[in-house]
Amino acid sequence: MKNNHTLIIGSGIVGATLALKLAQAKMPVTLIDARPARDESDWQQLLSQRDARVYALSLASIELLKEVGAWQNIEASGRKADYSQMQVWQLNGLGELLFGDSENNDKANNDKHVPQRLGSMVEPLVIENALWQRLEDDDVSAYLTVIRGQKVVAMDWLGAQLGHQVTLDNGESIEANLLVGADGRGSFVRKQAAIELDTLDYKQTAICCAIQTEKPHQATARQAMLPTGTLALLPLADITDEDKANPQHWQSVVWTLPRNQALALIEEDARVIADKLAAASNYELGAISQIESIASFPLTAQQAKSYVADNLVLIGDAAHGVHPLAGQGLNLGMLDVQTLSEQLSHDFARSGGTSWGSNQTLRSYERLRRPHNSLMMHSFSALNWLFAGSLAQMRPIQQIRSEGMYRVGKIKLLMRLFAKQASGV
Repeated sequence: MKNNHTLIIGSGIVGATLALKLAQAKMPVTLIDARPARDESDWQQLLSQRDARVYALSLASIELLKEVGAWQNIEASGRKADYSQMQVWQLNGLGELLFGDSENNDKANNDKHVPQRLGSMVEPLVIENALWQRLEDDDVSAYLTVIRGQKVVAMDWLGAQLGHQVTLDNGESIEANLLVGADGRGSFVRKQAAIELDTLDYKQTAICCAIQTEKPHQATARQAMLPTGTLALLPLADITDEDKANPQHWQSVVWTLPRNQALALIEEDARVIADKLAAASNYELGAISQIESIASFPLTAQQAKSYVADNLVLIGDAAHGVHPLAGQGLNLGMLDVQTLSEQLSHDFARSGGTSWGSNQTLRSYERLRRPHNSLMMHSFSALNWLFAGSLAQMRPIQQIRSEGMYRVGKIKLLMRLFAKQASGV
């Protein structure tokens, strides 16, 4: 297969969003998904269950999903939980940061005040399903080819004029002027391009689950900074009639613990885990009545030493992965998509639709995104170090941390800036 000017390997949220952006700009693109095709019944079965995982989509990510026509599908599904406040606090210390809609509470006519959304919590499969519905729409199909159930097994660079040739496991070959790696942390594209990684192992493991709490979440994303690591309580959408009759009681949990402690806890009975979780949060939302979908994953950070090579570019987790404590991993990937699509569209328009993805253009994308992603990765690492571990529990560090949180919480202008950063706009 020839003349596929852009080939995206990896059809997760980031890869599919980029494919739609390029197709909307009338730029020919092929998207390869290694997973088997899913029909409507497959999707319905998958979506019938609540996913413990949730993405905290910033306003910038939501706007991008609107642009590609996927957010409308998410809204129609009802599977989203908007949040208007973020609360960050530490146990056994001074200071609480509460930013977002609470900043408007001192306004006049507060009874007429409509809460301002900071973002929305959406389950991964809900976003993927919304994107897959769009991939099949007529307005993009003329420029978009989707190959499902095929894995890339080989990659060869043919020179700057021809780009890359990839071979699928069914023996088919595809040539592409530009190859995009959107295939996750273990990226095959990155490895084949011999791009090395900077990595950091936090020696922590996150336990993730869905819980039903005694008190409602009140559209607030919560994060407790504990000596063992962060504990995030994130609003989940109400999906059953029973949930909707008593709304805002389901949350997604990401509980960070030292690795050995987490691996021991995950072997406990679900009721034991629920009770220990409620206690760890200091019963912020009361007791936990139900707990579902308990899982765990090790926490690491990584960044590709280069985002680009000849006729090749990395986006999303293939380029970078951060600590989940601020829930910004997917949002950083969506910013990659926005920046890369703008760079490619500019080239496309300037060349009269004949070429895009020059090395100069790709380097421009890297200069715009890599320093920002690197700063975010190291900032999250510093926050994790500041609150978790033995050094963080030394009295001078505790005092500085408590005083800092207390002082920051009193500066409204700074709190508004944090809220703006969290929303991504």
